[in-house]
Amino acid sequence: MSIPAVEDKLLQLAVTRILQAIYEQDFLRCSYGYRPNVGALDAVDWLTVKLQFGRYNFVVEADIKGFFDNIDHDWMMRMLEERIEDGAFLRLVKKWLKAGVLDTDGQVLHPVTGTPQGGIISPILANVYLHYALDLWFHRVVKPRCRGEACLIRYADDFVCAFQHQAEAERFYQELGQRLGKFGLELSASKTRVIPFSQRQALGKTGFDFLGFEFRWGKDRAGKPHLKRRTSRKRMRDSLKRFTEWCKEKCRCSQKDLFRELNAKLRGYYNYYGVNGNSRSLNEFYTSAMRILFKWLNRRSQRRSYNWAGFRELLQHFQVERPRIVGRPKMRKAALAA
Repeated sequence: MSIPAVEDKLLQLAVTRILQAIYEQDFLRCSYGYRPNVGALDAVDWLTVKLQFGRYNFVVEADIKGFFDNIDHDWMMRMLEERIEDGAFLRLVKKWLKAGVLDTDGQVLHPVTGTPQGGIISPILANVYLHYALDLWFHRVVKPRCRGEACLIRYADDFVCAFQHQAEAERFYQELGQRLGKFGLELSASKTRVIPFSQRQALGKTGFDFLGFEFRWGKDRAGKPHLKRRTSRKRMRDSLKRFTEWCKEKCRCSQKDLFRELNAKLRGYYNYYGVNGNSRSLNEFYTSAMRILFKWLNRRSQRRSYNWAGFRELLQHFQVERPRIVGRPKMRKAALAA
C-alpha cells in the first residue's frame, strides 16, 4: 500500500486548497462530492426535487468499476493543464500519481492508473476527472440534443441521470460506456440500466438506489403521486452487520462507555438517514439494532443478564437515542429554475 508521510500530507493539503480555489468556480451545480458546503444529502434532496416536480419518465442508473483505481494519469495531467500553467505544480501532482505502492511481497510497484491511496489530494483529483469526462459532456453534448428534460446528479463517482423521453435515455445509455471508456473507465454492466420511472407507470413498481436511499413512487395522503425515499435494503443490511461487529467488540466495556458510544453512533445514523418519509426504515433499524445489542449484552457472562423488561429500563436509564427525522430546509419548486 501507499501511505503518505506527514510532510506529504501537509503539502497535499496545501495543493488541494489551491485546486479547490481554481476549480470551484468551474464545477457544475450537478456535482456534489468533495466540495465545500455541499454533501451527499444535498444531492439526495436535489434529485428528489427534480424527479418530484420535473417531467422525467426514465432514469439511467450507472456504476463505474473501480473508479479511483482506474483514473488515467495522462488524461488527468491533460485535464489539469487546461487550467494550470505552473510546470512545477504539475510535476508535483504527477509525482504523487506515480508514487510507488508497497506490495505484500515487499516489492514496490509504480501504478500507471489511479490516485494516491489515502492521499488528501485524491478526492479533488477525482472530481476534476469526472468534471471533464462526464459533467461537461452531459451539459454541452447530451443535454442540448434532448427534446425533453434531462438532468445529471453526481456525488463523486455515484451518479444518476433522468430523462423525459425513453429514446433519449436509451441513447445516453448506449453512449455512456463509450464516453467513459475513452478515459480508461468501465461501467458495471450488472449495475447500469435504464429504469421506467414516470409517476403513473412506475407507481410502486420500480425503484433505484442512490447514496444509500431507495427512490420509489408512491402516494401522499391525498392520493397524489409522491416520491418516496427510504434506506436502501443493501445499506440497511450493511449497517446492521457493522453494528453486530461493534457489539461483539464493545459488549464487555463498561456500560457508561458502551452507551455513550452507542448514542453517538445512533445520532450519526439518524443525521444521515433521518429524511422526511423515512420513519419506518429508521424504526426498523432501531428495532433490529436493539435486538442485536440485547443478544450480545446477555453474552457478557454465563448467566443471562437481562430480560426484555430490564433491557428496556436500561435503555431508558442511559437515554438511548430514539429514531427521529432531522429537519432540513425544504427546497421549493422555484429552485428548479436556478
